[in-house]
Amino acid sequence: MYQERRLLRLRSVLEMTGLGRSSLYKMIKEQKFPRPVQIGARSVAWDSTAVATWMQERISGKL
Repeated sequence: MYQERRLLRLRSVLEMTGLGRSSLYKMIKEQKFPRPVQIGARSVAWDSTAVATWMQERISGKL
């Protein structure tokens, strides 16, 4: 199934993954979750493909 690649804001990432904000940023710091990309002076977003790949790896037990 093809899904269009897009940028996800924090709230969407938290809803998709079930992680809390602190856990998400801890995993980013430990390089266990994709880093966000800067989309403005004070805003970031995550690549939907990178988040989906991370989720699939978790589901399949690769992480």
